[in-house]
Amino acid sequence: MLSFSPYGRNLGVMDAYCVDFEAIDGTMLAVVGGKAANLGELTRAGLPVPQGFCVTTDAYRAVAVADELASTTPENARRTLLETAVPQEIRDAIVTAYRKLGDGTPVAVRSSATAEDLPFASFAGQQDTFLNVVGEDAVVDAVRRCWASLWTDRAVSYRETNGIDHTTTYLAVVVQRMVQSAVSGVMFTANPVTGKRDQIVIDASPGLGEAVVSGAVNPDHFVVDGSEIVERRLGDKKFVIRSLPGGGTEHVEVGEPCLTDGQIHALAVLGRKVQQHYGAPQDTEWAIDADGELHLTQARPITTLFPLPDNPDGGAHVYFCFSLAQGLERPITPMGRAAFREISKSAFEIVIGDPQSKSYVEAGERIFFDATKVLQSKVGREFVTRLLGVMEARSSEVLRGLFDDPRFAITTSSPMPAVKRVLRLARRFHAPVTVMKALADPEKAARNAVKMEQEVLDKAAALSIEQALRDCTVPVLPRLAPTALVGFALLWLVSKVVKTRPGELQTVLRGLPNNITTEMDMAMWDLAQEIRRDPVALQQFQNGERPAALDKFLAKWGHRAVAEIDLGLPRWSDDPTHVIGVVRNLLRLEDENAYPDVVFARGAAEAEAMIETLARRARGRGWFVRFALRRTRLLAGLREYPKYLIITLFGALRKRIAEGGAQLVADGRLDSADDVFFLNFEEMRSTQGDLRSLVAQRREVYDREMRRRHIPRVLLSDGTEPEAVHNGVAAEGDLVGTPASAGTVTGIARVVMDPVGAHLEPGEILVAPSTDPGWTPLFLTAGGLVMEMGGANSHGAVVAREYGIPAVVGVREAVTRIKTGERITVDGSTGAITAVADSPVEVS
Repeated sequence: MLSFSPYGRNLGVMDAYCVDFEAIDGTMLAVVGGKAANLGELTRAGLPVPQGFCVTTDAYRAVAVADELASTTPENARRTLLETAVPQEIRDAIVTAYRKLGDGTPVAVRSSATAEDLPFASFAGQQDTFLNVVGEDAVVDAVRRCWASLWTDRAVSYRETNGIDHTTTYLAVVVQRMVQSAVSGVMFTANPVTGKRDQIVIDASPGLGEAVVSGAVNPDHFVVDGSEIVERRLGDKKFVIRSLPGGGTEHVEVGEPCLTDGQIHALAVLGRKVQQHYGAPQDTEWAIDADGELHLTQARPITTLFPLPDNPDGGAHVYFCFSLAQGLERPITPMGRAAFREISKSAFEIVIGDPQSKSYVEAGERIFFDATKVLQSKVGREFVTRLLGVMEARSSEVLRGLFDDPRFAITTSSPMPAVKRVLRLARRFHAPVTVMKALADPEKAARNAVKMEQEVLDKAAALSIEQALRDCTVPVLPRLAPTALVGFALLWLVSKVVKTRPGELQTVLRGLPNNITTEMDMAMWDLAQEIRRDPVALQQFQNGERPAALDKFLAKWGHRAVAEIDLGLPRWSDDPTHVIGVVRNLLRLEDENAYPDVVFARGAAEAEAMIETLARRARGRGWFVRFALRRTRLLAGLREYPKYLIITLFGALRKRIAEGGAQLVADGRLDSADDVFFLNFEEMRSTQGDLRSLVAQRREVYDREMRRRHIPRVLLSDGTEPEAVHNGVAAEGDLVGTPASAGTVTGIARVVMDPVGAHLEPGEILVAPSTDPGWTPLFLTAGGLVMEMGGANSHGAVVAREYGIPAVVGVREAVTRIKTGERITVDGSTGAITAVADSPVEVS
């Protein structure tokens, strides 16, 4: 018994297995697939789509059992579909529909999968297309080959990469009248490279568009901005693909420009109509026939564009990605973003006196800040770009590239507003007194910082969750920041007093005391050692059980996590998988000289020796060098403490939120207590309504964003990613970044995208997109560090210096250009990463 489409003949279906484009609407995706659904939509909108029909997924289902195909190899699945006879009913339906186009009409036969043209995956090119197919038997055979192409190796791999279940994917087939193209190609209604939304990009080649789509030629390239053609680049077209009279195609050599200015503008007009219809940028395919008539043969969403923040005033804005600067490429959960909305209110109230500032924005489930007013201020420009220069160097470089953009020209030149604001903040939070006390007694300053942990927790316990976020996070920073900043200020003063060589001042920062992150990492090392020494605990650990030593560690450090600034993500106490993985790595460490505590002590000794070296070099000012640098070592480690206090608070608040989630489950409004982290605070406290569908929708969006591979550091309101426009050129043969921790190491690279469960052999060079404290236990066995994100004073750089491992940060495309297993040299003094042939691992 065959299964039939629920849409029936009353929708204009010629047969249960075939439907005209004119009869296809947006509700039929499961029956006609993404490509056909779009063509039907375009046809119904009155756009110039060549006539055609769709062979529905019911026809595919009649010859294929997805469950059985999914359980075999792609090769066997293809063979099954190619060797199974097309049922007579389906053949008759296809032939009848084809005859309506005109007997012997050349057609294009294209695959249209139900998982095609999704918001996160276009599927362009994953299944097969057959051009200039002529005759009934040829059309039926092309349909069969399209079905089989659902199981090509590349299509199977693509679905697996995007997390799409093979058993839920079915194939419809588009049969469309061929346009005998004089010229054809693709058109993007937004610039897919720079992201700019008001630019149209056209690639064109004589003949059929397959030459452009397949990458067989280097096409003519045009960019239209408004009414102006702002870029034109002629390709090196060596051949075109043209239809043959009896069917099939041929390659013909050519080499002349293929579009007039009038045709380019006509294409741009068509592109804008398509985008206006869909309300989003589109990737289209088009063709111009010998009579000059323009045809639209496909449209799909441009899936690689990053979403834009809301822009109510419509003006030009610069958005800085805060979550990426904090080391998070992944999206932030709804509850995590709700927390940052409260924190931002506090920050804006303290800094500019406006808790309702619109500078906090969200896009792509990530956090951005509107930096437009900062760039329009002379002081703001210098302060922010200098700060980012030591925290996230690439972002600083990108922002500096916008200084000459007239849209962001300086409107505030006077430094007085900024000076008054700084003085007001310094007075409000007693910064001068804090600095003097830190200089006079740095060890007491460190003890006072530690005492703040219980103070913050006690205060938060008496407040609502929102009020705790506002009152117990940002106000902590000005109370602690001056203590750490004075340490770095003294380091800078020494650089003015005595001439230093590259890497010498970084050596002073090795093995810093009073660093809470280092303390955590050493506690993890102690945990590994305790398990190693206890045969019972070791056996428990190897059997997958939790020894008491692990529970003891989690009692102290269980509120930490990877990507821990997201309140919605599990803490180590919720899921200790990452801790267990790190301990397993540490248990494999046999070289006593590489033990973390030994390395840390060696780094501290090297730092003290460097202080003496610089003091002797300073001659009569040696006393100042010793005083300043020893104060630096006692105070600089406190840089990590403000974030630690915030994460400690997050741990406490997360428990309260989880209790609310458990109550919602008990009330039958959620399926799981963890679902509460896909709500905001108001929704969590609401008294009516089932929240499960809302959570399901948000999880779907979150999962989609988890698959996004590129996050812009800086984004303009017109969609432009300045980094794609203003990118630097690396030195010949080398990758170049920002020097972060002095020294040189040659070793095997290990690219790690997620630290949870990561395996890093002792001495391997860790190559990562970015790091936060959850990554740093991997540093215990790393021989060196390379990061795409970060500056010389970013978190990863600080910890790398303390552990004495060479590090280079801010390296563009590091995780794609460096391969696991490749032997590289990392020079932490010059910022160069060089591929090495065969040489032993050396550390200097």
